[in-house]
Amino acid sequence: MTTFDAARIVAAREIRVKLRDKTFIWSTIIFLVIVAAATVLPNIFGGGPSSVAVVQGPAATALADAGLEVRTVGDDAEAERLVRAGDVDAAVVTGPRVLAMDDAPSDVVNALSARPAVELLDPDAVDPTLAFLVPYAFAFVFFMTSLTFGLQIAQSVTEEKQTRVVEILVATVPIRALLAGKVIGGAVLAFGQIALIAAVAYVGASIAGAPGELLSLLGPAIGWFLPFFVVGFVMLAALWAAVGALVSRQEDIGAASTPMQMVVMLPFFAVIFLQDNPTVMTLLSYLPVSSPTAMPVRLFSGDAAGWEPILSLVILAATAVAMLFVGARIYEGSLLKTGGRTGFAAAWRDREAARLTK
Repeated sequence: MTTFDAARIVAAREIRVKLRDKTFIWSTIIFLVIVAAATVLPNIFGGGPSSVAVVQGPAATALADAGLEVRTVGDDAEAERLVRAGDVDAAVVTGPRVLAMDDAPSDVVNALSARPAVELLDPDAVDPTLAFLVPYAFAFVFFMTSLTFGLQIAQSVTEEKQTRVVEILVATVPIRALLAGKVIGGAVLAFGQIALIAAVAYVGASIAGAPGELLSLLGPAIGWFLPFFVVGFVMLAALWAAVGALVSRQEDIGAASTPMQMVVMLPFFAVIFLQDNPTVMTLLSYLPVSSPTAMPVRLFSGDAAGWEPILSLVILAATAVAMLFVGARIYEGSLLKTGGRTGFAAAWRDREAARLTK
């Protein structure tokens, strides 16, 4: 049996076991329901009638009769100022013309007897709610997936050590093939879950009537998020497997995995709270631990040049290769050690486990 065949068998086993796990199945279903609700319900239940600035006259009467919130102003200039300041959703000025910032208010247009022209003052602007939710969604998906599947990989490795099953496995399967199979299996499951989430989100947005402009903005960001996610997850998965190999009991995983949890958690909060800082976001989009979320966010906001995601992905891939080497060495040096927690330095120096596979 070649190393590739052994890794493929291990990966297939990991996937089969997880797909039969009711906890995994129900958590995935709940996650999909939350995504569907988040995309559909705000458009169904959210938002009241538009607020409109208008000079007193027949248009003001028609808008009030339609149930809209009417704010009477002295002239068209004041009405436009209120729209730009965000104090009202739209304004009806001489023409008649309807002024809005980035999206035509259909309830205002339909309330007027004469079909008005619509002028968007900032047609390229991103809705403030979306400007917050999209970065949050990218960061949350990568954070939760990396943390959840990473811990599962670590627990699987520790369980095999604790039950001594690993001693049987390494007698027939090279240790690196065992590691590769676990990483590949976890990556396939994580990517499959992400693909389902993306599909449900897209269908939900379409059902909710999301404008084509929004979908065109999300397209490139999601398209780049997928390769960034895969490479970033593989980088972290090897380290999670190494964490699982350092301990001999499930009870010790929490303490051993604290550094990894911080590595996953800190970029999540950095992207969420610092998304309005262009300098910091540019830096985060090139740091391997944060680039899988920061770079797609910059692409969505239009702040990244066309060459930037390519360079960032190359840096992430190079780092992933290095981390695979580090994770594999720690994994090999600690997998067959029992009787307590193995130190990082001891695992790095010890090559006995690697020699046993030759």
